[in-house]
Amino acid sequence: MTYLYEKPITPATGLRLHLNENTGGCSPAVIDALRGITAEAIALYPDYSEAITAAARRLCVPESNLLLTNGLDEGILAASIAAVRRSGRGSAEAIVVLPAFDMQPSCADAAGARIVDVPLRDGFEFPTEEVIAAVTPATRIIFITTPNNPTGRTAPRAGISAIAAAAPQALVFVDEAYADFSGSSLIGDPALAAHSNIIVGRTFAKAYGLAALRCGALVGAPERLEAIRRVLPPYNINIATAVALPAALSDREYYEWYLGQVRESRRLLYATCDRLGIPYWRSDANFVLAHFGDRAADLCARLAARGIYVRDRSKTRGCAGCVRITAGILEHTRRCANAIEEVLCAAR
Repeated sequence: MTYLYEKPITPATGLRLHLNENTGGCSPAVIDALRGITAEAIALYPDYSEAITAAARRLCVPESNLLLTNGLDEGILAASIAAVRRSGRGSAEAIVVLPAFDMQPSCADAAGARIVDVPLRDGFEFPTEEVIAAVTPATRIIFITTPNNPTGRTAPRAGISAIAAAAPQALVFVDEAYADFSGSSLIGDPALAAHSNIIVGRTFAKAYGLAALRCGALVGAPERLEAIRRVLPPYNINIATAVALPAALSDREYYEWYLGQVRESRRLLYATCDRLGIPYWRSDANFVLAHFGDRAADLCARLAARGIYVRDRSKTRGCAGCVRITAGILEHTRRCANAIEEVLCAAR
C-alpha cells in the first residue's frame, strides 16, 4: 500500500473553507516586516536567532527545547526519519491513530516504516488501550493528533502519557497544529517533562496566517530534538519566514482577535446545523465536521459552483458522509452557512 499525499485543489479565487487556512490573512505587522527585507539580506544565508527566541518565548520553553522547521510537514518528515533510520527498511513500525493528517503515514512510509493503523472508537473517542495493544518492540514512532483532524476532538492527556510510558523505545509525536484554537497544549504539562520520548509539533500556519511562508516548530527534550536536527538541512527556513515569524508572534491583539472570530464561527456553524437537523461534532479546532450523509458530495459540488469550497471527508476512515468546514472570519462563515441552507432547502 502506498501513502502518497494527495494535495487538495487550491483555487485562486473563491472562499477557501476546505484547508483549515486562516481566512483573515496574516497580521499587518508581518507585511511591514517583509517590506523591510533588503536585497543584501536576500543574498545572504539567514540568521534564525531572533525567530528562535521569539518562538521559544511565545511557547514558554527554553530555546534548547525548540526546533524550527519548514512547516510542520518538515517536522513530521524529519521526526519519522530520525525515529526509523537505524532500523532496516520494513523492520520499523509507525502507529498512526486514524483519521489523521495524511502527511503522518506518508512521511513514516517514506522513511521506511510499516504503517500500523489504529482507528478512533465509535463517536471518535480516543483509543488509548488499542494504541497500547498495537505497540511492539518494532514500534519507532506513534502519531497522535490533538485536536484531531478532521474531527476536532482533543485526545486525553492521561492517554498520551500512558502510550508514551508503554512505548519508551518509540517517539510519540503529538501533532498540535490546532492547539491555538483549543487553548490546551502538552507544552508546559508535566507529562512532557515526565516522558522524554514525547515530541510536540506546532505550526504557525493556522492561527497566525503564515501557511505560505512554511513555518512550524517541534518542542521536546534537547536530546530528542538533536537526533531530528541531524536529518534537517542547516538553512531549512528562508529569510521571509525568519523575518515574519517574530512580527507575527508580537501582534497578540491580532492573534486574539482571530481566535475570537473562530469561536464565533464555530457557534454559527453549530446553530446552522441544529436548525437544519444536521449532526455534527463540537470542535476544539478551527473547523467543524458535520454529517450530511448521501448529500455530502452534492453539497460540496453545489457550494463550489457558488465559489465556496468545503472538504468532503467521506473517503476518510469513519467519516462517510462527513464534510469539514473551516471556521474562520465570521463574515465568511456566515456566507457559507447561508449557502448551505439555500442548497439543502432547494433540494427539499
